[in-house]
Amino acid sequence: MYDPSHLRTFLAVAQTLSFTQAARRLGLRQSTVSQHVRRLEEAAGRRLFTRDTHSVELTEDGEAMLGFARRLLEVHEQAAAFFTGTRPRGRLRFGASEDFVLTRLPEILERFRYEHPEVDLELTVELSGTLHERLAAGRLDLVLAKRRPEDPHGELVRHDRLVWIGAERLRLDPDRPVPLIVYPPPGITRARALEALEREGRPWRIVCTSGSLNGLIAAARAGLGVMAHSRGLVPPGLVRVPERAGLPELGEVDFVLLHAARPGTARSAAGALAAAILAGGDRLHRGRREPNW
Repeated sequence: MYDPSHLRTFLAVAQTLSFTQAARRLGLRQSTVSQHVRRLEEAAGRRLFTRDTHSVELTEDGEAMLGFARRLLEVHEQAAAFFTGTRPRGRLRFGASEDFVLTRLPEILERFRYEHPEVDLELTVELSGTLHERLAAGRLDLVLAKRRPEDPHGELVRHDRLVWIGAERLRLDPDRPVPLIVYPPPGITRARALEALEREGRPWRIVCTSGSLNGLIAAARAGLGVMAHSRGLVPPGLVRVPERAGLPELGEVDFVLLHAARPGTARSAAGALAAAILAGGDRLHRGRREPNW
């Protein structure tokens, strides 16, 4: 009843909330993506998205289809692996960005370990910049991290916008330097925040540096300053800084999956985990998602 290729396309659109971004992820034309979604809607007899020239949103039926699509694709992949005798095995070194610490990524990894007991999964949680370096050095097999501005590679998992966040009670004095809460180098959001402030000629000072997301959150909740963060991953207890504060725009950010140049025996395991993350990518957010404009 439901074509797996149509389900994969639906998940890509649901996770990016963009037909253009979904087409890039899947390597398809945008017209093909629209056709797949239309055929899935015809098969379901329900409308799965509401869309106009500015935004894409899931309908209630689309939200329901998310769970069904994930499970159907999981069963499809399991059956394919069973009957082709290509069950992944061996050691898999996976690196995940600090950004996903508070999401449901652990559920995806738990499910993967249950379905692939012969894979020895080793998890590294680090800054995106550090993960890129370790992948290039051959110390990781698969990475889920922010895309570096100078690097167009990677399989898109989610597209988002960077925003300024802080404690709700925080008030910034326009006559004083912006108090910044940042990751240490080579943090990608750190670099973006400093570049944006320098570009606008806005003075700043660093009030907290931590390699741990929980450390940054603690400082922000204490009202020490503001931090640059993904709009769809805003931690509980923090809010977006209002536009009246006059902070510069930070631009957009892509979270991507990157494979090692020479994965060796980890190739099949890395492919299986990448597929699981892409299938469950809508779990990698906090709160209600906003459309990608």
